[in-house]
Amino acid sequence: MRTKGLKPAEAKAQPKVNVITLGCSKNIVDSEVLMGQLKGNSFNVVHESEKVGKDDIVIINTCGFIDNAKQESIDTILQYSELKEKGKVGKVIVTGCLSERYKPELQAEITNVDAFYGTNDLKQMLSNLGADYKHELIGERLLTTPKHFAFFKIAEGCNRPCSFCAIPLMRGMHASKPIDELVKEAKVLAKNGTKELVLIAQDLTYYGLDLYNERKLADLLRNLSDVNGIEWIRLQYAYPSQFPMDILDVMNERENICNYLDMPLQHITDNMLKSMRRGISKRRTVELVDQIRQRVPDIALRTTLISGYPGETQEDHDELLAFVEQTRFDRLGVFTYSHEEKTHAYTLEDDVPEEVKQERLEEIMDLQQGISYEKNQEKLGKTYKVLIDKKEGDYFVGRTEYDSPEVDNEVLIDAREHYVTVGDFCKVKIDRAEDFDLYGTPLK
Repeated sequence: MRTKGLKPAEAKAQPKVNVITLGCSKNIVDSEVLMGQLKGNSFNVVHESEKVGKDDIVIINTCGFIDNAKQESIDTILQYSELKEKGKVGKVIVTGCLSERYKPELQAEITNVDAFYGTNDLKQMLSNLGADYKHELIGERLLTTPKHFAFFKIAEGCNRPCSFCAIPLMRGMHASKPIDELVKEAKVLAKNGTKELVLIAQDLTYYGLDLYNERKLADLLRNLSDVNGIEWIRLQYAYPSQFPMDILDVMNERENICNYLDMPLQHITDNMLKSMRRGISKRRTVELVDQIRQRVPDIALRTTLISGYPGETQEDHDELLAFVEQTRFDRLGVFTYSHEEKTHAYTLEDDVPEEVKQERLEEIMDLQQGISYEKNQEKLGKTYKVLIDKKEGDYFVGRTEYDSPEVDNEVLIDAREHYVTVGDFCKVKIDRAEDFDLYGTPLK
């Protein structure tokens, strides 16, 4: 019996866990899995909330890939470390690639972080937070993307010997997820409203070799294609050496596999490819691109290049420019070379000045901008199936099957004149085309 004027004891609120994600789409998936496990353990978990409380736990999922990414991760750790020092957050926990690669140095320099974990320490982190790793939650994620698309990681790590890349140092050797486990995850996502799977791994084309002793990406695609509710499946990060051509047959067979391929080539001259340890020559690269386009004439090809790799001469750069002009990629990105400790290329002299690296990058991107404009002009008057991602200002913003989230072309629809539903597909006629944007009218 309550006594008048007295309030019942209030249960102490559980601290909120705020997960901060830095780096690539593979880190996004890792954060989503972590958040799914925390929610399954009845934690109050949010992603990148701007509101933090004095009892909150902040988990920073870091990137350690190249200099700029490492600096962003360090700055973020310092930001929340200072908030903890001022009593504005409860705990700061660091995980991910930077923590995997530089844990001793980080522990020595930033002493008030509560714990550092590597890329494979999920179970230990959960245990130390007072949570259990729940096997029944495999496939359950708290999406940080809009629910209609999800990044879908099919493997971890990498066995390739690329001279410039530190991924094996942080992520270990290639480890494929079993097909049945991936199909289960896809079904869970589809049930929750996901319509597009963006397949990611450090190397999609290696998939299955470690589990099944043969490349199994084509089989995986067929199985995922059969999942009810999945309308688009997109391939990112396909390695060119020993490329499995049978995936192109599946692309032609199945309507819900996008005619899209992200295949980072990095360079084109034989001396650069050899020094980069890419396992492929210029001749074979050109032949491969031609064969892919012959097998799937409607395919959109995306690639990534590196400018300023050690020993890159003006002649190498000019040859790369000529290749980009001749090949006319649908989508293209460029990074300046980053000299990474413990990689094979770190033994070479980083001899291309930063300003030259940047100038070469800009020259390639200026060329690609013109190519993109010309390719977009060819789309005028045509109608495309578009997935609407968001409403931004006066426009609905979507993508065709030829465009991946966040990195490629967008289709803009004037929201003052037309209404479409975010997360749905619609037919759009293209009325105007710029270098990286298309504008269109939805058709009923």
